[in-house]
Amino acid sequence: MRPPRQLHPDDNVAVLIDNAPKDSRPLGEGEALTAALAPGHKIATRAIASGEPIIKLGQTIGFAAAEIALGAHVHSHNCVFRAHAAEYDSSAGLEAARAAIPNVTSRQFAGFQRDNGQVGTRNMIALVSTVNCSATVIRQAAMQVQQSGILQNYPNVDGIVACTHSLGCGMDSEGPGWDNLQRVLWGYANHPNVGAALFVGLGCEVMQIAKLKHRFGSKDQTRISGLTIQESGGTRATIVQIVAQIHQLLPQINQISRTPCNLEHLTIGLQCGGSDGYSGITANPALGYASDLLVAHGATVILSETPEIYGAEQLLLQRAASKEVANKLLKHLDWWQNYVDINNGTLDNNPSPGNKAGGLTTILEKSLGAVAKAGNTPLNDVVHYGEKPTAKGLVFMDTPGYDPVSVTGQIAGGAQLIVFTTGRGSAFGSTPAPTLKLATNDRLFETMHEDMDLNCGDMISQNISVEQKGREIFEQIIATAEGATTKSEQLGLGDHEFVPWQIGAVM
Repeated sequence: MRPPRQLHPDDNVAVLIDNAPKDSRPLGEGEALTAALAPGHKIATRAIASGEPIIKLGQTIGFAAAEIALGAHVHSHNCVFRAHAAEYDSSAGLEAARAAIPNVTSRQFAGFQRDNGQVGTRNMIALVSTVNCSATVIRQAAMQVQQSGILQNYPNVDGIVACTHSLGCGMDSEGPGWDNLQRVLWGYANHPNVGAALFVGLGCEVMQIAKLKHRFGSKDQTRISGLTIQESGGTRATIVQIVAQIHQLLPQINQISRTPCNLEHLTIGLQCGGSDGYSGITANPALGYASDLLVAHGATVILSETPEIYGAEQLLLQRAASKEVANKLLKHLDWWQNYVDINNGTLDNNPSPGNKAGGLTTILEKSLGAVAKAGNTPLNDVVHYGEKPTAKGLVFMDTPGYDPVSVTGQIAGGAQLIVFTTGRGSAFGSTPAPTLKLATNDRLFETMHEDMDLNCGDMISQNISVEQKGREIFEQIIATAEGATTKSEQLGLGDHEFVPWQIGAVM
């Protein structure tokens, strides 16, 4: 293990680095204390007084709970969370953010171009339950078709996605929870990766198919249809009817094939889960560079997980495209502060135990790494959960930090592909928009190679630059958009990760 790495001139901690050539020289003062510590954890690069800010990457990540000696381990036992200063100079860095957009040569990818102007990276049939009562008929119908082998006859159809959930009734028919579920159900049915969708309800639930169509409108009746169990004659009869409709749809959906499309048609969801001390120095900044390249090509990238930008929001606010955009983000942050307060929680309940074992100490430190995924370009808009962005470039979507709930919102908002960084390891997958997983360290990539699509650990072990790795991620995104299967697709992950955000009483 080589000496710890200080990441910014103002830092008073350094990160322990693994997978490096062993240093034969004697350990210096402070370095001897690192031998028993895990990679990704932090040590003090100088003596730190009690109450003094702990600085990493030039930002405050916590405060010393006691005096910390040079070379001492800095973690949850001596670095504590405190409310951070909330004085923002919104849009002060906007010009620098605009200048950060790279100069690029136009690129295309082979996608499925829809009649309504959308472009898909996959071509699927979606079965969408309006209520938990119709979850079983959807799953059984999808299973019957998949097990029959008939999909082999339709090479341009990538599969059937069964979107089931535990909501749809026993809930208020207005308010944020209702709005979230409506946006998600309609967003999946109208997703660019979906060639046709079938809503399935029980018939008497709060979330009525007719209400969805009335709110959002449906000009293309051939692409979206619906039925209910009560009108179809019960469980078995409904399954038979769903299977019959799928058989009718397959030849129609198979007619479309991939054609060259500009990258401006891409919307990419940015995610991290099971983060560790490497996340903020390998995979996340490399994904940030790839995000900047996508923005330069006219694409949209969606950063989410509002609780996981807490403490680093100034890094987004300073490049907000307008005061209005900045105020949208601040309004969501205020909502979350109130939300955790009324539920007897705190935003510092995040990081998780796994995050802390991997070297992350406070939500301020975790947020610092999480925001790095968004690169350096202007923040052009802030949208509600599951809302489809109208702005191009970097957009923030208000979501929880819980991966399946957050990704569900991003896909409902039109993301055709999710890029997910992880340091501890994740078995996450999504559909109809596939998930591309990036490992932050060599050890994870080696031990969970069947789940990880790309290794960012070589940024440490082989000194690969952020730019080089970012371009590698960018090329992998294009390849995946063109149909290269991800590890999560090969493992069949995705159906069970459809989890709309529930807010409000269950009645």
